[in-house]
Amino acid sequence: MRTLLTMIFLMAVSNLADGREFDIGQVWTYKTRPGEEQSVLQINKVENVEKLGRIYHISVFHLHVSVPGAPEGFVSELPHLPVSQKSLDDSVLLLSKEPAQDVDFEEGYREWTEASGGVFTMPVAEVVDVVETTVSGVPRSNGH
Repeated sequence: MRTLLTMIFLMAVSNLADGREFDIGQVWTYKTRPGEEQSVLQINKVENVEKLGRIYHISVFHLHVSVPGAPEGFVSELPHLPVSQKSLDDSVLLLSKEPAQDVDFEEGYREWTEASGGVFTMPVAEVVDVVETTVSGVPRSNGH
């Protein structure tokens, strides 16, 4: 039992020691979907919500998400996605040198607030898949 507690403590300390602290304005590389290796995520807002915990409101750029009715048939950014700490922990790779973009996430945030929306806890690449499938009605094939 003591060994198990020691292992759990060491794992917790190593997770803190990896130096990843998430804050507004940061741009991160992350484990992307195939064909979107240049995609990055940006943290726009951080808040604590009583029943949901800490929520990171992110934008994701340099995508190829099929959207019927979009001028080119796809969009290259998702301006508002509410994700959990676990979602970021499971996704991010490196703090990017790419500067933060001026993005209009407020409309999506307002709609999310008015709907008492939830939070995604899966990796960001999976969130992008869910959004694409929901919007297009068709699961993404490998590549595009």
